[in-house]
Amino acid sequence: QVQLVESGGGLVQPGGSLRLSCAASGFPFSSYFMSWYRQAPGKERELVAGISNTAGSISYADSVKGRFTISRDNAKNTVYLQMNSLKPEDTAVYYCNVRVSDQYWGQGTQVTVSS
Repeated sequence: QVQLVESGGGLVQPGGSLRLSCAASGFPFSSYFMSWYRQAPGKERELVAGISNTAGSISYADSVKGRFTISRDNAKNTVYLQMNSLKPEDTAVYYCNVRVSDQYWGQGTQVTVSS
């Protein structure tokens, strides 16, 4: 079955960096578009970044452009989200997402940006 396992979250000061990872299994990873979403308390889940199967097409939410970088390693079945210049408003649970026959989510990893 499809499994997505996120890691790398934590507490970081404003201006700091974190690198999230999402390990995928149960489907042909190299054939699928992957996305990162986030959900802050009291807010709807929002798309942060997406990457096509060969990384030839990448997109970002306006709020993270220039600060976040999505990448993938198809040999390791893993997608990454490098987050730099973090702001308090980036605080959220971050989720990995893939649409195979259905839509799948990981369990999420908490990112807290606070001094």
